[in-house]
Amino acid sequence: MAVSVTQAIQDAGSGRWNARIAGIIFIAATAAALGSTPFLPNLTGTDYLLGVDSGAAQMAVGLVLLLVAAFTSATIAVAMYPVMRRWSTGLALASVVLRAMEGVFYIMAVVFLMSLLSLSHRYAAAAAPDRQVLQAIGDALRGAREHAGLAGVFCFCLGALAYYGLFFWSRLIPRWLSGFGIVAILMMFTACFLALVSDSPITGYVFLLFPILVQEMVLAVWLIVKGFDMSSLPPEVTA
Repeated sequence: MAVSVTQAIQDAGSGRWNARIAGIIFIAATAAALGSTPFLPNLTGTDYLLGVDSGAAQMAVGLVLLLVAAFTSATIAVAMYPVMRRWSTGLALASVVLRAMEGVFYIMAVVFLMSLLSLSHRYAAAAAPDRQVLQAIGDALRGAREHAGLAGVFCFCLGALAYYGLFFWSRLIPRWLSGFGIVAILMMFTACFLALVSDSPITGYVFLLFPILVQEMVLAVWLIVKGFDMSSLPPEVTA
């Protein structure tokens, strides 16, 4: 059955708002994540806990920004869900669940950093013999933070692959944009795999991470300015 003119107008209006909200959240999540970097301490070297202790106030700002990034990352797919589910409820729901899991892992990483901050205060006040034990605990927390962050990036890759695949299939956005998104996600997934097998930070593979950063910002601007192509929507929800 053909979609009525009234329904088409309603779809276009709601789709435009969903697109704008998603685009704004994309930018907010990226800005918060990148903005936190200058405020976070360098967790390398033998006395990195002293650096954490001396920069506690600055680190607190970074932690707040990381929490903002975690919550906004988890809501991106939620904002797009009402439109995506018109094409595939399964892929739309998968993107929501996976990006929510991403946010949970990012919050876990923040909790580990908060624990590291508390530990650094004890380390700074401890005598030399006790510092060895505290250092070992700090190393464990640092490793747990990196692993939680990596797990979050894995979830991001799978969640983003779900909605970029849906976009490519549905033509809700131009195929050149969704196609590049799929390629960029696969590059980031490769970076995650390399970081996992080498037990090294994923930030060591910047050349594989940069394309998705550019892609997400281009997508955000496209959603805000152009929105979704609502003429491609089917008349009924499909699974």
